[in-house]
Amino acid sequence: MTQRLDPFAAAPVQMQAWLDMSLKIAPAIEHSLLELVKIRASQINGCANCINMHTADARKAGETEQRIYLLSAWHDAPVFSARERAALAWTDALTLISTARAPREVYDALAAEFTPEEQVQLTLMINVINGWNRLAVGCGLFYEGKPATARAA
Repeated sequence: MTQRLDPFAAAPVQMQAWLDMSLKIAPAIEHSLLELVKIRASQINGCANCINMHTADARKAGETEQRIYLLSAWHDAPVFSARERAALAWTDALTLISTARAPREVYDALAAEFTPEEQVQLTLMINVINGWNRLAVGCGLFYEGKPATARAA
């Protein structure tokens, strides 16, 4: 992919505000699960940059290669817990909201595994990764590591 625009150079104040907000709302939900959610949304959105970044972060958080590889077929893979399945189903529904909506059965499974506060935190993180996906895909971004601004934060 050829980079179209470096949003950090074009709008540094706005991008720093977006980055700060992204980091500030990071929930207390287990780190490895959040990385799975970020990878899954990025798979759906076809964001190579975020898949690259979050698979590396997932490995650092202790995630196994098997579970990372099976994430695209999580519905059929027996290696995910009920809590993880609820989070991944919610990620799928919200990432595909224009067609999937947010089905009651998906929400009910989420509510069975997550407290109301965790539900809000997870939903915000799904929104954040979808926003990053749109920036990366739209601007043609691919960082081998994290952008310098992200590393500094």
